[in-house]
Amino acid sequence: MKKNFCPIRDILDRFGDKWSILMLWTLYENGVMRFGELGRDIPDISQKMQTVTLRTLEADGLVRRKIYPEIPPRVEYSLTETGKSLIPHIQGLIDWALQHKETVFMSRKKHHK
Repeated sequence: MKKNFCPIRDILDRFGDKWSILMLWTLYENGVMRFGELGRDIPDISQKMQTVTLRTLEADGLVRRKIYPEIPPRVEYSLTETGKSLIPHIQGLIDWALQHKETVFMSRKKHHK
């Protein structure tokens, strides 16, 4: 491990990216999903970023990837128990954003004139 390694920062960095929280929330709302379904539910994500995000969330133990031995192969994604344990915290962020969105947008507008 690096000398200045901070495990908390390392884990929280995962949720500072553009797609991880949205991907987790989408899987929570829909349950088991295939790659194409996720792409349709998050239309502005590129296939490359969707792949990178899913692989990273899988490596962190938040998303489960199940491959079915069919032709063509079917792959499904779902939340692990660890991923599900994040949902109340994501819900809290969503609730906060909905409650304060007008104030935040007004403040942004005022500061970006």
